[in-house]
Amino acid sequence: MKAAIIFTGTGPILIVTTYENLLDEEISIKLKAKGIKKYILSEISIDQCKTLYGNHFNLVTDDLGPSNDIRVLDYDGHHIFLSFSFHDMGEFIRIGQ
Repeated sequence: MKAAIIFTGTGPILIVTTYENLLDEEISIKLKAKGIKKYILSEISIDQCKTLYGNHFNLVTDDLGPSNDIRVLDYDGHHIFLSFSFHDMGEFIRIGQ
């Protein structure tokens, strides 16, 4: 399982996924279906998400399929920015044009 902050035109969202690779083309296809065609992606620690989100993390991840599934853990950009520092984030990867 992986977690990432996705910076979109309307603000950041925090996702968890069972995809092995955050750059899998299927992730982009699923995001495009939701209207997210261009974004910046940064992986973050699953353990940090578990600690910060507690039971909410468990509720969201219990709904994840065993492979190739995505769930939004948080869509409150202000909360995400308060919860994670840039130091917590991995490399920033630009997707889309």
